[in-house]
Formats: sequence, structure tokens, C-alpha cells
Amino acid sequence: MIASLFNKSRPINYLLIGLMLVIFYFLYLTNDLSWTGHYHLVAQKIFLLLVLVGSMFLVRFVTKRNSLSKDNSYAAFLFGIFLILFPTVLVNTNVILANFFLLLAMRRLVSMQSMITPKEKIFDASLWIFVASLFHFWCILFLILVFISIIFHVSGDYRNWIIPIIALFTVAVFFLLAVLLIDPTLFDFVRNQIQVSFDFTYFENGFQNVALAFFSSVAVLFFASQLLSLPNRPLNMQSSYKKIIFTFLLGVGIYVLSASKNNSFLMFTFFPLSVMGTNFLESQENNWVKEGVLGGIVLTALIIFFGQL
Repeated sequence: MIASLFNKSRPINYLLIGLMLVIFYFLYLTNDLSWTGHYHLVAQKIFLLLVLVGSMFLVRFVTKRNSLSKDNSYAAFLFGIFLILFPTVLVNTNVILANFFLLLAMRRLVSMQSMITPKEKIFDASLWIFVASLFHFWCILFLILVFISIIFHVSGDYRNWIIPIIALFTVAVFFLLAVLLIDPTLFDFVRNQIQVSFDFTYFENGFQNVALAFFSSVAVLFFASQLLSLPNRPLNMQSSYKKIIFTFLLGVGIYVLSASKNNSFLMFTFFPLSVMGTNFLESQENNWVKEGVLGGIVLTALIIFFGQL
């Protein structure tokens, strides 16, 4: 039923996914209604919801525009379900914004296979990654993906290796201006994030523990399927799928390294895992397998979500 519904890329599907995200977003916010008494907090919550909806459509855009999947809405749906599985994401402003900027970077990096204006794409991607790192420092790891993309497509031109440095200088200049003219504490905010922690005993309740264990199992399934199917992909598409694999590994790296760890940091893996999950579902000829996998993910996400309200 669920797999059949999202098997096509129809406007009604994205309307349903967007409506689902809005409902569950405000449901989770009912845990603490103190924000409703302050206009600036209400505006902030609405803004973050718009960013989440925008992120979902960016996932759909990157996936469809670069032919990473067939004509369906699985990727956007899986992205939304992962948000429900880890509702702490919904109240983590820095992670939501950082992930949005990383999606903008991915939009440019994945499209480099077309070889159209590669220098502009390298600059844009680097710029967005540095901006994302202002909200969560370890997003800087995604700069590795920029150099991987250069190796895949345009390594012969030495100027392409210098472009990320120019992007760093650009962001640094604007950031320093913001520190000097707007808020000097911005520097301390970024500096305090440059910490590493391998403490994984952060769970506030058993549902968060179960969510991580379930998500890890699903991630292993989708990741292994993507690796095994990679040799069968068209040669002109293999570099794009390799970038998706590296994106997932870098997202895991951010989660592992981050201090003040919680499940919301897994958001950096949602986009690549949504793409890999979509490819897995597309590879299943038996509709019962599709329905079982997707239905199992949805049911588990709902149980864990309502268990934390």
C-alpha cells in the first residue's frame, strides 16, 4: 500500500509528505509549549519548519535532477520518515540549518558529472560547506567530498584545487565582519564546537536507544545493497553513486566526532540513506518485499515517535 502510493512522482505525493512533516513537527513541539508565548520563538519554529520542508524538496530535486533514482517519491518520503524516527532533530536549530546548507553543496557536487561550469560548482559547494560548518563545525569534513569530486571529474586543472581556498577566504571575511559588526560572541559559538567526543551514552530514554539500533540495521541493509549494486550501474553514473556512498560515510563521521552527542546528528546521513533506500526499493521485483520493508520502517518510526511524546 505505502510502496505503491509513493511509486510515482506525483504532486499529491509531495503534498502528503509535506503535510505529514507539518503534523509531526507540531506534535513534537507540544512537549514544551513555552515557545507559544513569544512571537520571536513562534517565528523561529515556523522558519525551521520551512527549512525542513525545503530540505525535503532539495532531496527530491537532487535525486531526480541527477537521475539517482527512477520517477518516484521514495527518497523524499524516506527523508521525512527518518525525521519522525529521530524527532530530536526537529528542535535542533544548528543541525537543521547545517544540513540544509550541505544539501545545497550536494546539489552542486552531484551535478558535476555533467561537466558544465565545474569551477562554479566547486566554489558554490565549498562555500556552502564552510557556511554549514559555522553552525556545526564538523560539517567541514564534507570538504573531502569536494576534493573527491575534483579527482573524479576535473583533476587535470590545477586551478580547481585552489577554488576551495578562495571559498574559505570568502566565508571567513564575511564571518569576521559579522563578529565585528553584529555579535562578538559568534566567534566563541563556533570555537566551542571544535571538540571531539566518543561518548555514546547520551540516551535520555529507551526509545532513543531502540531508534539508533533500528536505524543502524536499516542503514547497513541499504548501504550493503548500494555497494553490491554499484558495479551494475551505468559507467557514467558510477561517480555519482560513489559520492552518495562517501556522503553517507562522512555523515557517520560527523556523528561519531561530534561533542554533546545526540541522535539529531544522524540527520547528516538522511539524504544519502534516502537515496540508497530508494535504490534498494527499486531493485526489489517482489512488491511484498517493498511493502514489508517500507511498512516496517514507517511502523517503527511511528511507535518510537509517539513513545517520546
